[in-house]
Amino acid sequence: MKIGAQLYTVRKYCEDLKSFGESLKKVADIGYKYVQVSGTCGFDAEWLEEKLRETGLKCAITHTHPDRIKGETLGVIAEHNTFGCDYIGIGGYDLRGKGVAAFLAEFMPPAKEIKKSGKLLMYHNHASEFDKRNGVTLFESLAAKAPAELLGFTLDTYWVQAAGGDPVWWINHLKNRVDCVHFKDMSYDGKMAAVGEGNMNFPAIIAACEGAGTKYALVEQDECGDQNPFNCLKKSFDCLTALGL
Repeated sequence: MKIGAQLYTVRKYCEDLKSFGESLKKVADIGYKYVQVSGTCGFDAEWLEEKLRETGLKCAITHTHPDRIKGETLGVIAEHNTFGCDYIGIGGYDLRGKGVAAFLAEFMPPAKEIKKSGKLLMYHNHASEFDKRNGVTLFESLAAKAPAELLGFTLDTYWVQAAGGDPVWWINHLKNRVDCVHFKDMSYDGKMAAVGEGNMNFPAIIAACEGAGTKYALVEQDECGDQNPFNCLKKSFDCLTALGL
């Protein structure tokens, strides 16, 4: 399993191409070899390919605007081909308001095109997906109804925990569908923390990921309080390498 940095963590340092490029170098200097591109300014695929090559980084997955995934599917695929990324991610969807059936109707057609290209559409969860309908969480309903070959899951450990779920159970339950997992810790007061600075059981999470076929452990910390987010990324990286990744 490979460690990556979710650039959403440092989104405030990626608001223009100059700072975005500088942030990629800082992430690489920490020791990361992989990134998830999410929350940054707009960019051309060729520009990103060049910056990744310069820094020695590889893009594991993106979060791409849902409207582009639906309306510009072939263009999105071509862009991901340019910068060498096999996973096209959806950062979130209002399953509580719109429902699972609506999501499937909107995204299974582009998911088929994405699959034909050799890539995979990925769904990232927050806490709201664990709301229940007739005793079944919306997340479980989505996983059961979406074909595994068309939809994977970027499981977010923090949001599972925040929703009252067990990250290890869900990683095991979604075995072979969680190629990318967001590693994000939770402190005693419910706040997001660098991996190792909260109270989540990351040795067990890592073991579950390895058993589930996870390829990328992507460090993310949406909010870093008064800490520098690059320092938070380094703390998480150091913790995970100490744990054997």
